[in-house]
Amino acid sequence: MGSSFGRIFKLTTWGESHGPALGVVVEGCPAGVALDLADIQHELDRRRVGQSKVTSPRNERDQAELLSGVFEGVTTGAPISLITYNRDVDSSKYENLRDVFRPGHADYTYWAKYGHRDHRGGGRSSARETWGRVAAGAIARKILASVGVEVYGFTREIGGIAMERFERDQIERNLVRCPDPEAAERMVTAITTAKDEQDSLGGIVEARATGVPPGLGEPTFDKLDALIGQAMLSIPAVKGVELGGGFAVVRSRGSAANDAFYLDDGRVRTRTNNAGGSLGGLSSGEELIVRVAVKPTSSVARPQETIDMTMQPRTILVEGRHDPSVVPRAVPVVEAMLAIVLADLLLLNRAARIDWPAG
Repeated sequence: MGSSFGRIFKLTTWGESHGPALGVVVEGCPAGVALDLADIQHELDRRRVGQSKVTSPRNERDQAELLSGVFEGVTTGAPISLITYNRDVDSSKYENLRDVFRPGHADYTYWAKYGHRDHRGGGRSSARETWGRVAAGAIARKILASVGVEVYGFTREIGGIAMERFERDQIERNLVRCPDPEAAERMVTAITTAKDEQDSLGGIVEARATGVPPGLGEPTFDKLDALIGQAMLSIPAVKGVELGGGFAVVRSRGSAANDAFYLDDGRVRTRTNNAGGSLGGLSSGEELIVRVAVKPTSSVARPQETIDMTMQPRTILVEGRHDPSVVPRAVPVVEAMLAIVLADLLLLNRAARIDWPAG
């Protein structure tokens, strides 16, 4: 089912939204990495449901249990296995959806592929699966930190309301993780209004990585851009990805879009960063800038037209506990997937070069 990602730093997630548990197995993490369960839980708490009035009221602690791969606070080189148990499951709201396909969800496509599906919250297609990604991303961050790489993200836009200024210290100080406090207030109002109207909103999440060494990525098919694209598009609800100037560069001329090189204390730098930190599919050493488009939550408590498994027309009302906007909780997921890509490529580069610079 394509439940694994990565070549050296490789994760495999498992579990369903309304099953007994969720988990992740991480292979390829080097031995000797200091790893505290609290570091992982911090990131999981940022993704957790029930955080505020702009998230789903489902109350899951998402408490991680470490099963293997760490001894006395240090990774052993063995597979790292983590598990959490679903504690606040209410499958009753999905009984009326057993034989119908919810618009915007993967109900129909899973049924078309497998001839069977888990109707309880979407089963494997549920965003609950991202618990394992965020846990793995926390481990990837530890590897990246050893070489001075930092990954962080924020909400750039929700419901057409875009940030106008950037204050990094404000990101975690508001409900929507926006670095513009004034825009954040308007976003919260827009989300609560949509919620009251039994509707939902989408938006844009941006993630950045600083301290990335030049040369990460593999030419041709495994370019840095391509792997980031796969990682981001594998996140539920993500419908678009861009790096740097992205789609906007098509309105520029080459002379303006190109990033001029210069030497800064022996280091190759660029005057601008329209490329977003990637040239020819390899990291340039500049800040890596990635933006993802997150669609409005598909589950809305309004009558919707659909069909059932006998191909008869139906009208359904999707009940249950859902995020009026998944954008704020998508931020740590986007960060995690970017960290995972970079950690995997960093380890791959070390395997490819005998003279790779230390630490």
